[in-house]
Amino acid sequence: MAHVVTGEGFAPDTAALAAVIFGVTAFAVAQGLTYPLISLVLEHRNVAPSLIGFNAGCFAAGLAVATFAVTWLSRKVRGDRLIVAGLIGCAVSLSTFATFDSFWVWCVARLFLGFFVSLIFMLSEAWLNTACPDRLRGRVSGLYGAGMCGGFAAGPLVIPIFGTEQGFAFALLAVYVACVAFLTIILTRRARTLPEQAASGALFKFIRSAPMLICMVVAFAFADIAAIAAMPVYFVRLGYSEAFAAISVTVLALPTALAQPVVGWLLDKTSRFGVAICSGLLAGLSFIAIPFLQSQAAILVMFGIMGAASFSLYTCALTILGERYAGDTLVAGSAAFALAYAVGSAAGSSSVGAMMDVYSPSAGPIAAGSVVLAFTGVLVASVVRRRLHRRS
Repeated sequence: MAHVVTGEGFAPDTAALAAVIFGVTAFAVAQGLTYPLISLVLEHRNVAPSLIGFNAGCFAAGLAVATFAVTWLSRKVRGDRLIVAGLIGCAVSLSTFATFDSFWVWCVARLFLGFFVSLIFMLSEAWLNTACPDRLRGRVSGLYGAGMCGGFAAGPLVIPIFGTEQGFAFALLAVYVACVAFLTIILTRRARTLPEQAASGALFKFIRSAPMLICMVVAFAFADIAAIAAMPVYFVRLGYSEAFAAISVTVLALPTALAQPVVGWLLDKTSRFGVAICSGLLAGLSFIAIPFLQSQAAILVMFGIMGAASFSLYTCALTILGERYAGDTLVAGSAAFALAYAVGSAAGSSSVGAMMDVYSPSAGPIAAGSVVLAFTGVLVASVVRRRLHRRS
């Protein structure tokens, strides 16, 4: 089995691509369900929003640990086997939520869940680049993004069916992820390629060379996790049903999936940093607008706009990454993005939860929107500085 297949005309490794798409869909379903479900269960148990945010931060800590461990792990274990191990680890972590009620056991399980899903995410992106020729990369990346957004949308739909008690939703998801792991084992036996190994020492070099891309991913992560972890608690505290809080996360994901092809077209036809700036402004203003809306329909529409705009920040960052970097640096970029996502998501879940705990529920979305707008301001300042430097 080869790590890289060279040449423009090679046939895509369909087995590998199928394994990647199934794996990232399982990752997205797990994250799409667990963020609102855990928040709602802990809220039902009268756990303080700040502790709910801390629990979500444990997931982000697991993401960060995996980012630093992936270089060593990928040199010890084949990448496809690491993806399978990550899926099995996710299933075990999810079964822990269904078995135990202790808050601190849930924190440990959340940390391991973050570690395993981060492995799946990083290695899947590396494998996607290896298994796909450039002539098909856009279409395959579209399927990859559709699987991710579809998973985020499907996950919360389990909550209205099984509720937030008895652990049925966690158990069902654990079984689903275990089945995906079994399917991935079958597909990897037919694959012709392997995920790239992470380059030693390249992570921090990339971070120093691409601060604006890192800023975009941090802003996206902050907005994304604030939306799917803190906002369901916000809705419940305002008197909305748990079903509405769960459906809001699905509404967040569906327009996101539909909007990304349009965003991709804009990225090819207009200024890529301009699209990123507009996305950040729209995401931040959407957060701030939500406390001032009264009808459920208007809230859901604004929630959908928020999701499409915030995810577009990540689409912009990935596009600019592929435009400016190649080879092992792309793997380092994927790992750097995972680390930036961990930092942004930890900050988003903990700070927004704390604002709701200390002040009022409405302080959460307003604080989230303000932070996203602040990151967007930094991006604007960086773009203006670069253009002034070029003119001089």
